[in-house]
Amino acid sequence: MLRAYLFLAAFIPLTLLFAASALLSTFFDSTGRAYAFHARLWSRLSLGMAGVRVEICGLENIPSGPVIFMSNHQSNFDILTMLANIPRQIHWIAKKELFDVPIFGASMRRGGYIPLDRSDGRKALKSMEFAASVIRSGKSVVLFPEGTRTRNLQLLPFKRGGFMLAQKAGVPVIPVTINGSGRINPAGRKRLYRGTISVTLHPPVMPATGVSRNEAETILMTKVESAIASALES
Repeated sequence: MLRAYLFLAAFIPLTLLFAASALLSTFFDSTGRAYAFHARLWSRLSLGMAGVRVEICGLENIPSGPVIFMSNHQSNFDILTMLANIPRQIHWIAKKELFDVPIFGASMRRGGYIPLDRSDGRKALKSMEFAASVIRSGKSVVLFPEGTRTRNLQLLPFKRGGFMLAQKAGVPVIPVTINGSGRINPAGRKRLYRGTISVTLHPPVMPATGVSRNEAETILMTKVESAIASALES
């Protein structure tokens, strides 16, 4: 537990520093490349401070153009891992409440991250429509279809929202399997261990066509879940 508190003592001020610096960079660079550089450096420094190594395979499966990365979710280190190792300028779809955090939230908003308002169905649908338009404009995003971290390293039931978004956006989905992060930082526990996180990027899955919307979402969900589960360690 001491390692976790020592890590947080360095991680929190580092995060605020990089959030502020990345926020400032958006006023001088409208391409988002400077913001992405800040995010990648922040995540790599954070992983290094925690004593975490990352092994990644399947980078050749990322096509050109915008994509949606859908990953299983074992711990908070999944976000750092993706930011540090995906060679693409990526944006996150995050709950709206995070955008209200001082400095951090403003930085996310300026960086092009997408807030998801889940307070009621109408607002959630409006958030999805906005996110789909952002993706169609050329931005790649990352989301966790389980919606929360798993506590036993096994997949939780997938929520349909991400697949509704994928159908609306009409771009390839890259299933991602993350192993090891749940052992390094178990969900719901203030523990931190050294170790290695492995990331597998699977071949892209295209949204289904020629069927009803609900059937298309179900087909896509089944394919993505099967791909993620195929490389998941027990």
